[in-house]
Amino acid sequence: MSKEEMKERGWDVLDVLLVTGDAYVDHPSYGTAVIGRVLEAEGYQVGVIAQPDWRSVQAFTRLGAPRLFVGITAGNLDSMVSNYTSHKKPRLRDAYSPHGTPGLRPDRATIVYANRVREAFGRIPVVLGGIEASLRRLGHYDWWDNKVRRSLLLDAKADILVYGMGEAQVLEIAARLGRGDDLAGIPGTVIAARTAPLADDVREIPSCEAVRDDKDAFNEAFTLILRNQDPYRGKVLVQRHNDRFVIQFPPAAPLTGDQLDAIYRLPYSRMPHPSYGDERAVPGFETTRFSLISHRGCCGACSFCSLSMHQGRIIQSRSVESVLREARLVSEMKGFRGTITDVGGPTANLYQARCPSWTKTGACAERDCLTPEKCERLKTGYGEALRLYRAIMGLPKVKHMFLESGLRYDLLARDDAAAYFEHVCRHHVGGQMKVAPEHSADRMLRIMNKPGFPVYERFVERFNKLREKTGKDEYLVNYFISAHPGATLKDEAALASYLRQHGMRPEQVQDYTPLPLTLSACMYYTEKHPFTGEKLHVAKSFTERKAHRACIQGGPPPKREGRAAETPNPRPHRKPLKLPR
Repeated sequence: MSKEEMKERGWDVLDVLLVTGDAYVDHPSYGTAVIGRVLEAEGYQVGVIAQPDWRSVQAFTRLGAPRLFVGITAGNLDSMVSNYTSHKKPRLRDAYSPHGTPGLRPDRATIVYANRVREAFGRIPVVLGGIEASLRRLGHYDWWDNKVRRSLLLDAKADILVYGMGEAQVLEIAARLGRGDDLAGIPGTVIAARTAPLADDVREIPSCEAVRDDKDAFNEAFTLILRNQDPYRGKVLVQRHNDRFVIQFPPAAPLTGDQLDAIYRLPYSRMPHPSYGDERAVPGFETTRFSLISHRGCCGACSFCSLSMHQGRIIQSRSVESVLREARLVSEMKGFRGTITDVGGPTANLYQARCPSWTKTGACAERDCLTPEKCERLKTGYGEALRLYRAIMGLPKVKHMFLESGLRYDLLARDDAAAYFEHVCRHHVGGQMKVAPEHSADRMLRIMNKPGFPVYERFVERFNKLREKTGKDEYLVNYFISAHPGATLKDEAALASYLRQHGMRPEQVQDYTPLPLTLSACMYYTEKHPFTGEKLHVAKSFTERKAHRACIQGGPPPKREGRAAETPNPRPHRKPLKLPR
């Protein structure tokens, strides 16, 4: 991160320069660290400029021009999500900045950084990556501007955009640039061209101008993008942007277990860079400091979630031995006090889940893996998971190991999960188990692509029985979404009535935010379901959005009458909020 560090390594020039909107933390939960370490392992000399002052060109030139390319990411979050609340107010704290200081990354950081890099280095190759670039790779609805924006690739004037988890793509880009080869055709990337490719596997989707002016065209384009979000059956997608064509190549193949193990075996320091002066300087790091990532991907495909468009629906799991090796390493770290805070991924209980189709034809096009109910071809990995958990608890310095990633309650409600569910409740719940029913109305759950509410009630019944059996004082923390597309105040009132009847006063209510390239954002913008054409009510004014939330949370709950579904106030020492009725 400095010229002095380059001199210590005997480097005169970098091969690759990475620019990130986050503080630099050398931990595998930070994308810049992973990409940097993967490149380093292949022999490339890599530098990082973290949160540069975008008002100054000099901030981008302090390590010199790299030999191959500049890689740019807004960070672990979309910069607009980092900078603004769900009511479009500036956030007072940035968990990925030193000491939580806000304002250290610009709005639309990828575009701003790319323009400064061009100003600093001229026609050097610019590679975009990270979740901001991934979800804005084609024409998309932007909630903050309330309009359809064109591909981020064009706004940033970059050479290529990487979508998804980009290790394989970045290595291929570096190799091609080193040889002087063309960048077209790399799976998991997007490029721009003056002419559209002609081939049998190319599909043109409605143009950016069409989706901007016609909401039915927007729905058509989104449906085609979603149907081609698979590495096995996905086609090359072409979208015209005025006189240019944005070309998306099919997603990169999922990594094998051995490839994942190799990535997590790299020599991460697992600390913020020393230049921050304090190992606790970055607030977001504290939540992941003693955590382990066991897998990637999510086959849940919830409408409001970006994971299926970013990491994909195919679960990619590390081996038990790889995760155990990392757990042993963590237990020997300075400051470790006996607790591994999390072992998981997008959903903790999908570790080692597998389907025979995933390695042959990809995720099914005709149905989802978990809705309306779990597909029988999907095999859970509870046996491997329990073997991993017991092995970690057998390490000499580990006293506790929790699952904080969240759990799919619909899987835990099944008979084949009984032994796994009991083990987790006995040993790996730190007083509160996080689950996400999101709503109680079956119509809303279908729109969200979540299981029917009777499944949640069956899960709660089993949780209560296990609570009695284990004798542990454990509660559920239930997550709900307010003002999701399709919801009316009548729907929210029905949810509120259910919660009050069962003594539940949820603190974890999320105001819905339309994230780019998600199904729910498509419904929010077009006010239709893109698959069925059903017209949907959408709460778009802040007045109505606030009313939805107040309806769900308003009013003190009745006495709990012994129900264990949720603690009415998980933090008894805090004064309860005075919420409007």
